[in-house]
Amino acid sequence: MRESRDRHDQVVRTFADACRRGDVTGLTAVLDVDAVATCDGGGRVPGPDGPVNGRAEVARLVMASLCGQAGGELTVESVNGRAGLTLRRASHAVAVVAVETAGSAVTALWIVLNPAKLGGWHRR
Repeated sequence: MRESRDRHDQVVRTFADACRRGDVTGLTAVLDVDAVATCDGGGRVPGPDGPVNGRAEVARLVMASLCGQAGGELTVESVNGRAGLTLRRASHAVAVVAVETAGSAVTALWIVLNPAKLGGWHRR
């Protein structure tokens, strides 16, 4: 179990590092070929209407919504009890991402963008 958690944490850190660098090749390399991303904008933040499927499409979504955001700070934090990601601007959370992995790949992302759900993630 511990080995599985350690592997998950390392995959998430690798994913975050590629994202921080804006490295689409590195980001794509850590995504499973059948990766899925689901966004919750709550009708307040633009995003895809349904799940985004496939390595290339998920990479595009992540690059547009999380990577290289001006003034953004992407950190690895506990999300639902496992390593996930938080994107903040000026200490305010703008995205929280739960990550599912299998082996050395990211298989699913749940990206919360809805401001009504992010208040508890703001830094004071």
